[in-house]
Amino acid sequence: MSFCFGGRHVTTINHNNIAAVLRGLKFDLRAYLRGRDIEHRAEFERMGIANAAADLLLKTEALLTAAVLDGVALEASPTTRSVISSGWRPAAVNAATPGAAVYSRHMRARAIDLYDPDGELDDWCMDHLPELERIGFWLEHPSATKGWCHLQDEPPRSGKRVFYP
Repeated sequence: MSFCFGGRHVTTINHNNIAAVLRGLKFDLRAYLRGRDIEHRAEFERMGIANAAADLLLKTEALLTAAVLDGVALEASPTTRSVISSGWRPAAVNAATPGAAVYSRHMRARAIDLYDPDGELDDWCMDHLPELERIGFWLEHPSATKGWCHLQDEPPRSGKRVFYP
């Protein structure tokens, strides 16, 4: 397995370079917020999005680290240029997002969509449900998320670790 990021080729992924791999995939708070913290400052501050987003990204980093060390290849979305397909959505953005749930957890920075064009990350998650539970994640069923992997750190109404929207 190898990755190329920032013009640098990495052939061995381990605990020493995983942070660099994730940085190369633009996995960070800036990519999660996409400037919406500035455009929607009042909502961002009123809802305490900074703390929720930081907490969610720490959990996501733990999951991605485990997945990558198990051989899952990640790549950046051609749309967002990040492994993050969708992060925090202010109410107005969520309302304009096709297929978004009215009360989406993205609106409270409790959910993240990760670019997963071949379903490799979704497959890994389905095979590692105890790891999701340990980290504190629930997974939207892969059949409902073709092209991305939806994770949230609050249980759905069903309470099931893997759920349908």
